[in-house]
Amino acid sequence: MEKPTLKTVIITGANSGLGFEAAKKIASDTNFRLILACRNREKAKDAAAQIMTETGNQNIICMELDTALLQSVRQFEKDYIQAGYGTVYALLCNAGISGTHTGLTEDGFDVVFQTNHLGHFLLTKLMLPYMAEEGRIFITSSDMHDAPGGNMAWKGTEALAHPNEKLAKESIRYSYSKLCNLYFTYELTRRLCDSDKKLYVNAFNPGLMKTNFMPLTKASMMFVKTTMPHRFGDLEKSSSALAELVLSEQLVTESGQYYDRSTHTCPSSELSYNEENAVELWEASENYVNE
Repeated sequence: MEKPTLKTVIITGANSGLGFEAAKKIASDTNFRLILACRNREKAKDAAAQIMTETGNQNIICMELDTALLQSVRQFEKDYIQAGYGTVYALLCNAGISGTHTGLTEDGFDVVFQTNHLGHFLLTKLMLPYMAEEGRIFITSSDMHDAPGGNMAWKGTEALAHPNEKLAKESIRYSYSKLCNLYFTYELTRRLCDSDKKLYVNAFNPGLMKTNFMPLTKASMMFVKTTMPHRFGDLEKSSSALAELVLSEQLVTESGQYYDRSTHTCPSSELSYNEENAVELWEASENYVNE
């Protein structure tokens, strides 16, 4: 009997946290090939070894990818094609950093804006031609796209990409990057409506979890869980949900949805549905990456 063709799944930031746990669960199905697209190759190798040991799936591949460096994103595409891995069944744009990071990248953009949004914008555009029919793209967003206090207003892409001295130091940049993730998800959905290839493009909110990304104390986690249960997330549950959305052929039947810590959808913030802002972000991002 002919062996079935492997389904390739690319996960950015897959060496720890949500990306790692989801990768491990997806790899439990040996019909899937996992590509751990990570900034740190050594950490990726350690993660791959652990996944192979725990799942028995030997089709775990490490590839270097730093979403804070546009050249790295372009090199990833070249390396992928040269390796001959074929079509991409699922692309999980998951890598991200918190709002405590400050400064500009080598490309001259705010490090949070580029790592969380712009790098993934370019990666997705580059990989679109290689997506499989009915393939799926998931952008990891956050309920922090609607920051507590309800006073977020769109500042414009340029203000986020090249923030002034005051904004450059504020952690709210993380919330804006997660709002960008949703604008990107929804605008990409609209732009793919007339495509000959059917793809499913959606966002996923894992909730606030204790990971390397957000090393919260037990007390602070309990505070979030009791005072803001709608923002609390569980790594095991959220990673299981994301993996199931990739593994199941029945669960994902629409695009432009916001999955909330589960295989169920919910509305995102009112601001996140502003099409004018989404178009402005898209056009500015295209200009920034020259694509």
